[in-house]
Amino acid sequence: MSCNCTNICISGCSYNDDMSDDKYAFVRALRMSGGDGANSYSANSLLQRRVLSMAKPILVKNTEEMMINLGFPKYIKVAELGCSSGQNTFLAISEIINTVNVLCQQLNKNPPEVDCCLNDLPENDFNTTFKFVPFFNEELMSTNKASYFVYGAPGSFYSRLFSRNSLHFIHSSYALHWLSKLPEKLENEKGSVYITSSSPQSVYKAYLNQFQKDFTMFLRLRSEEVVSNGRMVLTFVGRNTRNDPLFRDCCHFWTLLSKSLRDLVFEGLVSESKLDAFNMPFYDPNEQELKEAIRNEGSFEINDLETHGFDLGHSNCDDGEEDDDEAGYNEANAIRAVTEPMLVAHFGGDIIDILFDKYAYHVTKHSSCKNKTSVTLVVSLIKK
Repeated sequence: MSCNCTNICISGCSYNDDMSDDKYAFVRALRMSGGDGANSYSANSLLQRRVLSMAKPILVKNTEEMMINLGFPKYIKVAELGCSSGQNTFLAISEIINTVNVLCQQLNKNPPEVDCCLNDLPENDFNTTFKFVPFFNEELMSTNKASYFVYGAPGSFYSRLFSRNSLHFIHSSYALHWLSKLPEKLENEKGSVYITSSSPQSVYKAYLNQFQKDFTMFLRLRSEEVVSNGRMVLTFVGRNTRNDPLFRDCCHFWTLLSKSLRDLVFEGLVSESKLDAFNMPFYDPNEQELKEAIRNEGSFEINDLETHGFDLGHSNCDDGEEDDDEAGYNEANAIRAVTEPMLVAHFGGDIIDILFDKYAYHVTKHSSCKNKTSVTLVVSLIKK
C-alpha cells in the first residue's frame, strides 16, 4: 500500500540578470508581495484563484489525456512555474493529483508517484508557500492513494530549470506575461508605465519583440525538459484587440496606475523624470500573437486555446456583490500585491499607501467602463 508523504527541498538554480544598472533595480525586484499580511499577494489573489477555477476543465482534460497517451506511467513529474506564495500555489497541483487518482480508480490502474516542483524567482517568498504544505497534505490524504513529493525549484523560467525529458506536465498561471527584462530601445513613455493609445508604434513593436523573444525561449527550454506527449497548460493576461495594438481601455490596470502616479507628480511627491523612467516589464498578447509564437517555435502543438473575461475589481471579492468603492479598494490591493516590490525599489516606500488610495479612487471613477480590452487567455500544449 502506498502512503502520502511530502519531501521539501530547495534546489538551487541560476537565473539571468543582465540589467545591472541601478536604473533597472525595479525590474530585478519583480516578485509578488510576500508574507500573509493585509497587503500580501497571499491575501489579495482571489482573482488568480478564480482564474484557476475557470481553467479547471482544460487542466483536467489535459491531465487525463496525458496519462492515457503515456500509458499510465508509474511516476510523473509536475511543475508549477511562477508559483508565487500562498494557498493558490497548490490549487492546480491538487487538481492534477486528484484527476490522476480518479482516472486510475476508474480504469483500475495503480496511481503513479508524483513529484511536485514549485518554481519562482529566488526572491519569491517560498517560506509562506511551504507553510501551507500540511494543509495540502491533509486535503490530498483523505482522497488519494498516490505518493507525492513537494520540491522548490527557484530560478527564472527563462532559463533551464530541470533535467532533459524529466517533466510530464507543466502548469503556469498569470506568470508568462511578465517579461525577462524591459524591451531594448524602448522610448521613454512620458507619464505612463505601459503602452497607451498615444504611444509611438515603436513602443508596441519593442514590447512585442521582447515578448516573442522571451516566450520563444520559454518554449525552447521547456521542449528540452518535457517528455514527448507531455502537456503544458498556460494562462496569460491578454488583450482582445487586433486592429489597434496600442489601444488599452480607460480602466486598464496599468493606465490607472499611470494616472495615480501622475497625481503624485502633480502633488510634488514623485518627480516627473522618475515616473518617465519607470516601465512595466509586462506584455499582454492577443490570441493571434500567442498562436504565432507557438507555431514559429515549433516544439509544441496547440491542443486548446480559450479566451475568457477579465474583471479585476469585481473578481476579487468572495461574493461578487461589492459596490464600486469596494471594487476600487479590491483592485488597488490586488495591483499593489503584484507591484509593490518594484514600485518601492524605484520610488521608495513612502508613497505606496497614498498611491494606492489614488488608484482605488480612479477605479471608482471608471467603473462604468464597458469596452474592456483585457482578457484571460488559456492555452494547452502537447510536446511533439
